[in-house]
Amino acid sequence: MNVAGLDRNVDKRVERSKARVLAETYRQLAASGIGGVSIDEITRHSGVSKTTIYRHWPSRSALLIDACSRLGGAMEAPDTGSLEGDLQRLLTALADQLSSANWSSVYPSIIDAAERDPELRAMQAALHRGFMEPFSIAIERARTRGDIADACETSDVIAMAIGSLFFRRWFSRDEITPITETATLDMILRAVRPA
Repeated sequence: MNVAGLDRNVDKRVERSKARVLAETYRQLAASGIGGVSIDEITRHSGVSKTTIYRHWPSRSALLIDACSRLGGAMEAPDTGSLEGDLQRLLTALADQLSSANWSSVYPSIIDAAERDPELRAMQAALHRGFMEPFSIAIERARTRGDIADACETSDVIAMAIGSLFFRRWFSRDEITPITETATLDMILRAVRPA
């Protein structure tokens, strides 16, 4: 067997081990948040030794950052030609994710941990930027078309858009329905349209 063949086999084993570690990390994150992730339990459930885990991730925080940075699928910024159409699609996609995606049950523990850990704070900020980027793009397009008042800050419009859904998902625990999405959209449009 040639050296290149050996390298390919080693890489595949390494990738399989890393995938098992990340899968178990996700399982623990979904079950009990960041505080519930244990390297000992990851070792026990994944079958990957601690030394192998620490070879790829020098600390628990490094593993958490890697795992959390892969959470959620990035939404695409729609381009329907109107702020109303773009926001409707984005709100529907976000509502679907909040109802079904694993990251929605993990994200509150990331926010909590970010309050005390600078590395996790940086990772959470990057996750947040990624989640909000499609909203920013849609709002800036609307501003270019003249569909939004110049005085409206992009961050304020995003806060209106996601705040209602995040509140229902994590605080009031009210169901997010199409009526919720429509009410949120109507509130935003009334607030941001040029005079």
